[in-house]
Amino acid sequence: MNHLSLIIKREYLNKVRNKSFIIMTFLSPLIMVGIFTLVAYLSQLNNDKERTVSILDESGLFIDQFENSQGLQYKMLTDISLSEAKTVAQESENYGLLYIPKTEDIEGLSKAITFYSEDSPSLIVMDDIEEAIEEKANALKLLEAGIDAQAIKELRIEIDTNLETFKGEETSKLGSGLKLAFGGAAGYLLFMFIIIYGNMIMRSVIEEKTSRIIEVIISSVKPVKLLLGKIFGTSLAGITQFLAWVILIGVLSTVVTSIFGIDPAAVPSPQQEMLESGSGEMENIFQDIMLEIGNLPLANLVIMFIFFFIGGYLLYASLYAAIGAAVDSETDTQQFMLPILMPLILAVYVGFFTVIDNPHGTVSQVFSYIPFTSPVVMLMRIPFGVPVWQQILSVVILFATFIGTVWFAAKIYRVGILMYGKKPSYKEIIKWLKY
Repeated sequence: MNHLSLIIKREYLNKVRNKSFIIMTFLSPLIMVGIFTLVAYLSQLNNDKERTVSILDESGLFIDQFENSQGLQYKMLTDISLSEAKTVAQESENYGLLYIPKTEDIEGLSKAITFYSEDSPSLIVMDDIEEAIEEKANALKLLEAGIDAQAIKELRIEIDTNLETFKGEETSKLGSGLKLAFGGAAGYLLFMFIIIYGNMIMRSVIEEKTSRIIEVIISSVKPVKLLLGKIFGTSLAGITQFLAWVILIGVLSTVVTSIFGIDPAAVPSPQQEMLESGSGEMENIFQDIMLEIGNLPLANLVIMFIFFFIGGYLLYASLYAAIGAAVDSETDTQQFMLPILMPLILAVYVGFFTVIDNPHGTVSQVFSYIPFTSPVVMLMRIPFGVPVWQQILSVVILFATFIGTVWFAAKIYRVGILMYGKKPSYKEIIKWLKY
């Protein structure tokens, strides 16, 4: 009888039939979509509010300088004093009052402008106001010096360097960011998967150990098969839950968009307005992004992501199972958790601080072969061009380490699942490996 397949089936069915598992499978997407919907709705309410700024320009230099935009309107006040302008702005419940006094020169004007409001104004609103004033003030300053501001503007040259590899492949400045983003997303996904489902394996072992069920099971199944069955069964349950989340989030997002008319991606904001104002520049950026995506080795990335994700998860899952066998409760696991999580945290830091700067440097290469960090570091290096043989070697080392780790974990598992009432130390666990 194939005990391994029976254990995998048992672990899988126990997990997916568990009430808490079922509840979280359906509740988590509801919470996520609900939070995003609430944020989108509140953002929409915030952006639907129209802000009116009164302007008292005693200098007469900026009357035509301010242009209305979505959500921000300018109202010019004339032939009144500053105190009267404040009263008008407050009675009209305007967002604020911009006061531009009359000064002898532009230098004095730059330090005399004041914005009055009930509370601290938005930084974005102030940036818009200051940008409009600076543009006109600089033009006037150049005019005082006898320089044609328009001519200066037309004579300016913007340098846009073309990037190309020695093989003739075009690249862009956004390339490194996109490549790093893929590695960061892959590393974060692996990190979260290990935390969530690694803990699930550990809790499962602790529950069976405390209920003494494990004593019956171990009498007819080898510890290594029981350990592998728990890892594979829980992993399949995790994949099932993850796929259910993806489907439910997609369905719920579609329902929310159609029923409530809220699309988080389409919520207007001042930042979006700034980007839309430079539509030509945004079009160029979009073209660069598509160019870089086309240059990415997508097939290689997907295949290696699957191998490193599976290998990395199985490696850490075996360690979680060994910890679960060594302790009697979750509170006793804390002393063993940090050594497991530290390599993952180190891998993320190495990836972001060394791979982006020098993906083929010594540090990056070394950590891309160490099995406890390679799932993150190598995935970050691949978009920058890593020889296939290096990728294969890293995968082989990773899975070989997983097999070795399962063997060591099984020895801890064999002794630990029958130990009760005593908190194990590192010294004692090392002794278990010798039995």
